[in-house]
Amino acid sequence: MSAMKWLIALLASWLAASSTALCAEPGSATAAPPDQLQELVVTGERTGPGLWHVHKGAANVWILGSISPLPKGITWRSTQVERLLASTNEVLVPKPLEIGIVRILWLLITERSALMVRGGRRLKDVMPTDLYARFVKDRARFTSDAQKWERFRPIVASAFLEQQAFHSVGLSARLDLGAAVRTLAKKRDVPVEEVKIAGVGDLVDALKSMPASTENTCVDASLVTVESGLPQLIDRARAWATGNIESIQSHPEPAQVDACLKALDSGAASGDLLARIRRTWLAALLKSLANAGTTIAVVNMDLLLEKDGLLEELKQRGYEVDPPVSTPPAGPTPSG
Repeated sequence: MSAMKWLIALLASWLAASSTALCAEPGSATAAPPDQLQELVVTGERTGPGLWHVHKGAANVWILGSISPLPKGITWRSTQVERLLASTNEVLVPKPLEIGIVRILWLLITERSALMVRGGRRLKDVMPTDLYARFVKDRARFTSDAQKWERFRPIVASAFLEQQAFHSVGLSARLDLGAAVRTLAKKRDVPVEEVKIAGVGDLVDALKSMPASTENTCVDASLVTVESGLPQLIDRARAWATGNIESIQSHPEPAQVDACLKALDSGAASGDLLARIRRTWLAALLKSLANAGTTIAVVNMDLLLEKDGLLEELKQRGYEVDPPVSTPPAGPTPSG
C-alpha cells in the first residue's frame, strides 16, 4: 500500500534520488517518529518472496514481485533466482529513472511550472485550507523546518513528506531489485532487457496535465499514508522481507488511495501513463512467453496483484500461473 502508487510511486522514487539538488534548501533536523510508531529494523540477507511461475508448453517466465519502500537495513539475495539464472535465456527489469544534477537543474529552469508553485506564491496559497492544515501538522511531525517544501506544488511537496516519513520509521526506496537482478544476470552472461515503463519526461508531462482536483485527491492519499498508513507499510515491508505473500495481500488500500488511483486512471490526469505502464509490461511478458525458454522478470507487485492485474490477465490468456512457495527468512549476513 502506498499513496504514491503508480505515477506517485515513480515520482517519489525520482525525488528520493534527486532530493538534495531539487530542494535547494538548507538541511533541517528531523523530528523523531511518534512514540507509538517504532522504527522497523530488519538486518541481514533476506530472500524476499518466492517467484510466480507463468508457463505454457516450453515457455517459462518467473516473476519476482518488487515493492517500495523496504526496510533500510536489509540486503537481498535469492538462491532461487541464482539457481534459475543457470538456465535462463533473458532477464527483464524496469529501466531505471536516470537523472543527474544537470538534468535536474534543466527541469527547474524549463519545467518549473510542473514542479514549483508559480507566481511567487507558496504551498499555503494554492493548497485547499483543510489539506494545508493537515500538511503543516504532518510536516511538524517529521521535520523541524516550518517552511520546508513551501515552494513546491502540493503533489511534489507531499511526495517529499512521504519520503521523510518513510525514513523516520526505517523504510527506504534504496533497495533496487531490478538493479540487483541485473547485476546477477551480467555476472552469468545472461542477456538483460530493460523495459522502459516511464521516463522523466513522462512524469513531467503527467504533472503538467494533472487537474487540480486530481492533484488534491492524491495529496489527500499521501497525507493519509503519513497520518495512519505507516504501520501497514511497515507490516508490508516486513512481510516482503520474510517472503509472506499472504500478509502482503491482506493489507487493503485505504479509500483515499483508491480514489487517487481512479483519478489518475481517468487519463486526463496522467496522459494515459498508467495504462501505458500496464500495457508495456504485458507486452514484454507476452513476448517472452511466445518463445521456448526461461525468462526472469522483476515487476512491481502492485501491477501483479491489483484487481485485473497482470497475473489475472495472463491467466485469462490461457497461461498457467503458479503462486510463489513461501520460504523461511535467511540468517544474518556473514561478517567480513
